Amino acid sequence: MAAALARGEAGEVADILAAVTPGGGKSLLPVIAAARLVAAGLVARVVWVVPRDSLRLQAEEAFADPVWRAALGHSLAVRAAENRPDPARGLDGYVTTYQAVAAAPDLHLAEIRRVPTLLVLDEVHHLPVLAEGDPGAEEAGWSRALLPLLRHARLRLLLSGTLERADGRRILWLPYAAAGPGARPLPDLDAPGWAVIGYSRSDALAERAVLPVSFGALDGEASWLEGGRASEQARVGPHRLSARGATTRPALFTALRTGFARDLLREAFFATRRLRTARREARGLPTGEAASGLGKLLVVAPDQASAQRYHAMLRGWMPPGQAERDIRLAISDEPGAHAALAAFRLRPEPAVLVTVAMAYEGLDAPEVAVVAALTHIRSRPWLEQMIARATRVDPHAGDYADQHALVFHPDDPLFARFRARVEAEQATAPGRRPPRPVGAANGPVREGPDDGIVPLESNAIGLRYLMLRPRPAAPAPEAEPTPAAPAAVAAPAEPPSRAEDRLRARVAALVTAQAAEDAADLRVPRRGGLPHRYNAVLKRVSGRSRAEMSAAELEAALDWLERNRLHDHLHLLEGDARYV
Repeated sequence: MAAALARGEAGEVADILAAVTPGGGKSLLPVIAAARLVAAGLVARVVWVVPRDSLRLQAEEAFADPVWRAALGHSLAVRAAENRPDPARGLDGYVTTYQAVAAAPDLHLAEIRRVPTLLVLDEVHHLPVLAEGDPGAEEAGWSRALLPLLRHARLRLLLSGTLERADGRRILWLPYAAAGPGARPLPDLDAPGWAVIGYSRSDALAERAVLPVSFGALDGEASWLEGGRASEQARVGPHRLSARGATTRPALFTALRTGFARDLLREAFFATRRLRTARREARGLPTGEAASGLGKLLVVAPDQASAQRYHAMLRGWMPPGQAERDIRLAISDEPGAHAALAAFRLRPEPAVLVTVAMAYEGLDAPEVAVVAALTHIRSRPWLEQMIARATRVDPHAGDYADQHALVFHPDDPLFARFRARVEAEQATAPGRRPPRPVGAANGPVREGPDDGIVPLESNAIGLRYLMLRPRPAAPAPEAEPTPAAPAAVAAPAEPPSRAEDRLRARVAALVTAQAAEDAADLRVPRRGGLPHRYNAVLKRVSGRSRAEMSAAELEAALDWLERNRLHDHLHLLEGDARYV
């Protein structure tokens, strides 16, 4: 499309939408587009906006990559800019973040208006359409700041690995086809002035652009305390993670913070160690010699406190010198988080990175071969981004046929549903099951005292593997249609008021759990009324109290609580004497 624009064959097109499966190489598209469009004189500058600071540095590296400079014959250079005057500094453009644009919108708008610009918005699904009475959430602020830039750019390139948002809202700037009441809004791929580039997972697998995925699903049991005041709390469980129903979320929440998490982490750790040993032996490398292509482990934690615990566990399973060299922690509370991310991406060592959402999206680290998915986020876009960290082809790891991604995860119904959707999209069926490796679950491991110092408990009870490989979808054989189940067998619908009560209780439990964790970790001063303050924070964030929320709003509050910590938003109560 960039070539067609450069030749003057698509003069009506001003917007290009690239819907590329995560891991499919969409970060190269801005380089290709800029190289063609700047050479043709259609634009004089590229401004690339990304959702996270670590991606800002990766975008800068994409333009500097000598291989692609030679392949495309370009000499463009962009810089990772701060919010200071003249962000391009004489180069062909700059890379910034959504947060930076929201903090200094006038600066970036002036740059867009000054010269004809190709505006690139990476992971555009982060930007929701602005609605009347929109709460002052961070992403809505990004949309307000970016909208004037979109209007004044000469050409726009919008990139995303998914064309849907977890909250169901429409994405900023995209055209949408008319949808009936209750129908999911879909982008209008035939809108005038738009060119759409699609690259699905099945396309990428067929062209060997991404790796097939092997899922290691670990089931377990969890028990927890539930109730109002501490004196009235009752023990619940044990409940299976794989069981469907109201226990799914609390069981998963518990499992990721207790013994189950340690068991899953051990499986992933020892699978990575076996992979690295096998690749060393195949290449004749001595133990301890640094080399690219041996495979790395990415551990995704549910929150920063859990990430710190996982990091300590991993260090306890290795000799001190090796742990210092091989394991890094990248969370916002940890000094040098961005340096740790950069080292993990660009150097043979470290081989293990423990992080939270800051490394989910767009992390370009082809050596990642194993992911420990210790997160309770279950939205499809987030999970796709996570598994894509391991599906990138590693040019240093040997033949494509000898590589595959391995993702260890809790075997809960929500993840199973996501896995089924991945299988359906790639037109796959369960292939041969790889032989079960000798892992932590069936081999003795020496370790120190149990680190799960919480009153709740969980344990792993079974691991199974499923390899997803592409194959053409076979036509369904002719058969008589399966009759629908009798109405009497169907489960009765839950009354709305009961659903709201159940969701409201879950929100209260998560708020109380965060307050207890933060007080125990000394993240906030020990004082009375912390749950009361945390409830007030949630009300400020969501715009209304739990008593006023609908079922959909309570679900959204649950999803938000599972991705965020309330103590990070206590500043919303400043100046209110009720919460001093």
